[in-house]
Amino acid sequence: MNLTMLLDMAADGLGDRILVGRRDDGISARRLQELSVAGAAAIRDAGADALVYRAVNGPAFPVALFSAARAGVPLVPINYRLGWEQTDALLSHHAGALVVADDAGDGSGVFTPAAWLDLLERTGNARADDEPESDAPAVVIYTSGTTSAPKGVLLHHHNLVSYVLGAVDFASADEADAALVSVPPYHIAAVANVLTNLYAGRRAVVLEQFTPAEWLDTVREEGITNALIVPTMLARILDSGADSDVPALRSLASGGAPMPRRVVERALTVWPRVDFVNAYGLTETSSTIAVLGPDDHRAAMTSTDERVRARLGSVGRPIPGIDLEIRDTDDRAVGAGVPGRIWVRGEQVSAEYAGVGRLVDERGFFDTRDTGFVDEDGYLFLGGRSDDTIVRGAENIAPAEIEDVIMRHPAVTDTAVVGVPDEEWGQRIEAVVVLRPERSVDAEELRSFVRETLRGSRTPDRIVYWDELPRTETGKLVRRHVVERLAADGCRTEPDGHGSLHV
Repeated sequence: MNLTMLLDMAADGLGDRILVGRRDDGISARRLQELSVAGAAAIRDAGADALVYRAVNGPAFPVALFSAARAGVPLVPINYRLGWEQTDALLSHHAGALVVADDAGDGSGVFTPAAWLDLLERTGNARADDEPESDAPAVVIYTSGTTSAPKGVLLHHHNLVSYVLGAVDFASADEADAALVSVPPYHIAAVANVLTNLYAGRRAVVLEQFTPAEWLDTVREEGITNALIVPTMLARILDSGADSDVPALRSLASGGAPMPRRVVERALTVWPRVDFVNAYGLTETSSTIAVLGPDDHRAAMTSTDERVRARLGSVGRPIPGIDLEIRDTDDRAVGAGVPGRIWVRGEQVSAEYAGVGRLVDERGFFDTRDTGFVDEDGYLFLGGRSDDTIVRGAENIAPAEIEDVIMRHPAVTDTAVVGVPDEEWGQRIEAVVVLRPERSVDAEELRSFVRETLRGSRTPDRIVYWDELPRTETGKLVRRHVVERLAADGCRTEPDGHGSLHV
């Protein structure tokens, strides 16, 4: 099983159906196949051992993905926003690569996306060589480095194909269906969406620069039926005050970061006919491993049982083909409701790092380093990264527990809770809060609000106010930047009358 098999099936079965890009100038399944053959020839002619993609998302990205696959070399999408020192460090691992980059110069083996596509358009009919092996690396994705230096995750052909075959049925989409993808190409969700949309026969449209207005306009103009978004984007759309009418939209999937319960409740009210999906996955697992589906959302929204309503804050249940265990600090599986580390296994789980190897136990389980618990009905609730746990005195405290309560306050639009060094307690709890425009709440009032739900030991020792939190493009909080800034600056602990902070 390899990625070229998926494309060849789409080319044979869907032919001239447009699967990539806008309605007016998109790329058909058959043309994508032809371009991938030409791209593979260009990679082989250059003697390249990888194809690096350092550019924004767009039509050149799926062409690059399948070109690399057909050439039998990995695609390496890297963050185009990195500084040159970080970029050069990553590129040093791929010295023999062909490079597609937005800011490409005239060097040999380096192309802009437009030049790359133009080269392939002019190549003509190239021949398709032998198919890549299923255990060959198809993609190398560098982790975002929110707590440490980026690591290269190796995703093999069989990992990605296994995920696709378990996630969608071939040619199951209507010809008029269109998906809007708002994540960058160096994120696993971008790779997964290229593959699943193509295999389903759904046209994929990329939003290069997100704003609430641009997202809504694109959904309407392109007749978007399915969309992928991250929680911070959804919150901004709902808060924008723009016309939220999206007549064609049928499904909205979110992931990449925890979805605040208040945000999804509001979205379900604004778009009652839209099917909402909340997904949880990692780069190492080839994307999604647990899903809270549309029926789960609606049941939780309408239930009078708080236990069921609480599932809006979960990531659902493991998908078929994924085994999941919650383990304690002694590596023993625990029962329902008991928090611990999340371990998973399955054909789609790579768990392999460049230069390190595959990190699984003797039973094939991978330690996600995320914490959480599973309720009695199998719904998974995340508690955050194990590395983020605050140890105050002898008590382990999950930041997500406190963040969830703070986010319920009507004046708060975003928050981060971290542990900072403290001589007496080991760590003290500090919260950074972003307020809604024209709203305010003082620190002591907010501390009291938290104390109404949680014990005093879980109430933040200090609350500071910022204009925004450091997040990646996919909405993931970079906690180490929060800790560094709290230690470095002299933030006021009170907002001004408009809820903004000047530092």
